[in-house]
This record gives sequence, structure tokens and C-alpha cells, in this order.
Amino acid sequence: MQYPRRRHAAPVVVLAALLPVIAVAGCANEPDAKTITVLNSATDTLEHSQQQKFFDLCAKPLGVKVVQTSVPAAQVSSKALRMASSHSLTDILELDGSELAQFADTGGLLPLKSAGVNVSGMSPGPVSLGTFKGEQYGIARSVNSLGLIYNTDLLKRAGVKPPTTWDELKAAAKKLTRGKTYGMAFSATPDADGVYQFLPFFWSAGGDEAHLDNGKGVKALQLWKDLVTSKSASSAAVTWNQQDVNDQFIAGRAAMMINGPWQVPVLNEHKDLHWAVASIPVPEAGDTAVAPIGGTVMTLPKTGHTDRQDTAAKILNCLNDQKNQLAWSAGINNIPTRTAAAAEYKEQNPKLTGFADQVATARSRTARVGSQWPVISDALSGAFQSVLAGGSSPQAALKQAQSQATAGERGN
Repeated sequence: MQYPRRRHAAPVVVLAALLPVIAVAGCANEPDAKTITVLNSATDTLEHSQQQKFFDLCAKPLGVKVVQTSVPAAQVSSKALRMASSHSLTDILELDGSELAQFADTGGLLPLKSAGVNVSGMSPGPVSLGTFKGEQYGIARSVNSLGLIYNTDLLKRAGVKPPTTWDELKAAAKKLTRGKTYGMAFSATPDADGVYQFLPFFWSAGGDEAHLDNGKGVKALQLWKDLVTSKSASSAAVTWNQQDVNDQFIAGRAAMMINGPWQVPVLNEHKDLHWAVASIPVPEAGDTAVAPIGGTVMTLPKTGHTDRQDTAAKILNCLNDQKNQLAWSAGINNIPTRTAAAAEYKEQNPKLTGFADQVATARSRTARVGSQWPVISDALSGAFQSVLAGGSSPQAALKQAQSQATAGERGN
């Protein structure tokens, strides 16, 4: 599954240890020249086998084989650090996009362009996912974002059109709230799931993660509060992760929800459930919806083995040609990152156009704040949790969040 998994990001000061360790990697015994190694989070049996299928396809013409080491997503960072300390870091390291900045900041990753990886023809959002301080260190085969998924039967029955603005969203959610069914569902948990779902509202309103208290994000917090206070959304949102939100939608207890394409396989299992996807509503008509972009990026660690790095770069080029990107994305319901492949994907998957359109304007969570993102994410989640629990006003919550973020940044 390709979605923004919960992670405990390793502190920058710990990851900084990667640089001196990697720099002396050549002191270790040379690894098998015919084997390219990969560290990723493909622990799911189906995902692991699908990954291997594409690795084999790209490795065979080069006369090499690819061996994957797959660990749970939350353990990739610590595993990479241990491997680096024993001079056994893999040739390809696949990271969650939100973690790339911390690794790139150590100087332990190769800039992809100079390594021979073709990074041209990609849409801006995916480029930002793999970029740190103007240099691209990671390449994503496919990405995801969020959309407004709605029950077409419930909306038709209530005479409601998919909302495009926040006023329309509140009106639609109120009209759709009947009996045990809420009009709207979202995740507001104090972790990656909740923050990921809050960002489209925060960013679309002009919120700035580098300046949480600039006043513009207040409207987004107020929107969420209004939806819960009016009982158009459940107060249990503070405990629902993204899977819980999907479960509520499937059970008919939510007419609309914020969620991502990773839920499509589960939704498709319910043949009596009729659903569609629209872009996330914006504050005012004519505004641009800005959502976070999610997914993993493949990087090339500085292992000191030049020949193997060249081979790994060729494998990345093969994985990311238009044909292979399209085939991979279709299998996991994500959006290809090359613009030509994305256009073809939309033609082949019209039902998922809403996700593809959202990706076009999405951006990386670390684009503005780099390796400080984990600190800011924690502060932001504290803000919406406090507001939805009734403990703070939106203004006070974001002021407190900025203080918390500033203190955290200094602590690092």
C-alpha cells in the first residue's frame, strides 16, 4: 500500500551520523558485483513481489539481479543507519518522501542528475517530493494525494452536488447528515494521518508551515471546528485514522470523506457502494486546492562503489520510463510522476481523475521547512486537536503551535 504511513522520524542529529559512516564505506569488503541491493518498506507480500517483478525486468538486461531488504515503514530510517554503520548500506534506498530531507541534509545521498538518472519530464509536485535545497536526490515512480470521495447515491438522493467551496461543503455536509450518517468524515488524529488530511485546508487557505501563526491558517481550523460543532462531522474524527474514515464511509456512516487512492481496492470490493472522486473544496471559488503529495522516493546512497552506483542509476531510469511508470501506477492506484504517463493514466482511469488533478497542484510537506518538518507536524496536529476538543480558539492554537515549533527547532 502506498500511503502516508505513520512514522517516528529519526532526529536530524542521529541521521547526521550517516555522513561520516558512508564516507568510509570503501573500507568494507566489496559486495557481489552482480547483485544490486535495495532497502524499502515493501513488507506486504503482494507489494514485495510486484516490486521484484519490476526490478527483475530492469536488472536482467544489465546482467545483474536485485535483492530487496524490506522492513516496516517506521523502521526504514533506523535500519538504514545500522547498515551504514556496518558499511553495508544498500545501493538503492527507498524512503518516504517526508524523510528525504533528513537524509539529504547529512550529505549521504547522490544528486540524481549528476549520477545519470533522468529526472526530466516530471510534474512539479513529485519533483518537490524528492528535492532538498534545490537539488533532486529522490525519484518517485508514482505518488498520491487526497481527494473528496463521495457516495453518489446519497448525494443524488439529497439533491446535493459535489461541493467545490468551503461554504458549499458546509451546506452539503449539513444536508447530508441524517440519522447515523454524517455528511463529512476526515481524520484528525495527532499524527501523520491527521496532519496529511488537514494540510489541503491549511495550505489552500494560505497557511504557511514556516509561519504557523501568520493568521491565514485560522480559517482552516475554523472550518473543521464548524463541521464538528454543527454535527455535520463526528467528534470522533480526533481518533479516526485514514483507514477508520474509510470504514465509516463504507458502512454508510459518512456521505463524503477526505481520503486517498490507496483506499480504492477496498472500495471496489463493495459492489453495492457507488462512489466518485472530486477535488478537495477550496475557500472561495477560483482558489487553487493545494494538497500534500505522498509516496516514496528512490535514492542513491553514497556507498563509495562507483560501478554499482552507475548500475543502480540505470535501474532507476528503467523503472521510471513512461511504460513502466504507467504499469506500476495502475497496479497500486497511484499517479505516475512523468507528465506524459500521468496524462495516459487519466485516460485509462477516468474514475480516478480527481486524484490525478489534485496531484497536479500538490506539493511536498518538506519543501519549505526541510528537515524541521517532524517538529512542525507535531505542532500542527496539536493545534487542530486542541481546537476540536474545545480547548483553544483557532488563533490561540496556531500561536501556541508556532511557539512549540520554534522551541523544537532550537532543540535540534
